[in-house]
Amino acid sequence: MLLKQPYWHKTILVCALCSIAICSSAQDTTATNYHLRKQIVVGGNAVAYTSLMTGLYSLWYKDFPFQRFQFFNDNAQWQQMDKVGHSFSCYYEGVAGIEMMKWAGYSKNQYSLIGGSYGFFIQTGVEVFDGFSAGWGASIGDVAANAFGAGLAISQSLAWDEQRIWMKYSYSASPYAQIRPNVLGSNLPERILKDYNGQTYWLSVNVNSFLKEDTRWPKWLNIAAGYGVDGIIGGRDNTFTREGVAYDYNKVYKRSRQFYLSPDIDLTKLKNKRKGIRTLLIIANSIKIPMPTLEYHSNEGMKAHWIHF
Repeated sequence: MLLKQPYWHKTILVCALCSIAICSSAQDTTATNYHLRKQIVVGGNAVAYTSLMTGLYSLWYKDFPFQRFQFFNDNAQWQQMDKVGHSFSCYYEGVAGIEMMKWAGYSKNQYSLIGGSYGFFIQTGVEVFDGFSAGWGASIGDVAANAFGAGLAISQSLAWDEQRIWMKYSYSASPYAQIRPNVLGSNLPERILKDYNGQTYWLSVNVNSFLKEDTRWPKWLNIAAGYGVDGIIGGRDNTFTREGVAYDYNKVYKRSRQFYLSPDIDLTKLKNKRKGIRTLLIIANSIKIPMPTLEYHSNEGMKAHWIHF
């Protein structure tokens, strides 16, 4: 069974975020024609989903023989960083779906439940491909992570008609990618996607939105909790084979977990009256702003960083 280290969901995420900007850019020409807007959203998403699934099959899955549908338990791989990445992608794909359907004039329940499920529907299609592809398998852990990300977007939209708890991402280069560049990335763009050691995923809470209206807590100031890993070279352990040669780094690098606490900035709370600017702020808000950070490292204990990415 092959080790699963999926990157497609992050590529899909980029497309989803771009779709927010596309819808926003069309607002002036369809300012009052919601029927046209709905046609754009429904037709555009149908074409995009069909093209995406066809492209995925042609570029990747057609090279693997089909098998009877099966599941693959990969929950122990990558210290669960791939699962957090799935949640992050599905969350923002859901936010994109909500914004698109809201722009098209759908009701709150419609844009929350249907739009917020965009990522889950897309990623489920990928899991079906995995389930029928020899050497792979559908992952229950991936499905659960996708459901969490979509559920976070949907529940907040239904409850508050806004996102008060944002998932965010940050990256700082690690020394491990050079050891296994074919898996962890051979250049910076690849490492941003592949090297889990350099990635941190955050839950950023807008404190002001949970307090009384007369609070002095700044509307833009969040508190964020993050998760990352260190010393991860392989999926289940730090051994691998390359060109027939076996490598064992288990005694060299200890696989560790990292937990963070840091202030953050909610860019969507910055004052602006232009729809296009707000759209850009939603996209930019997916990135955690570097700030002073407390870290707990499972092997090295507590640390403090003046600035952490």
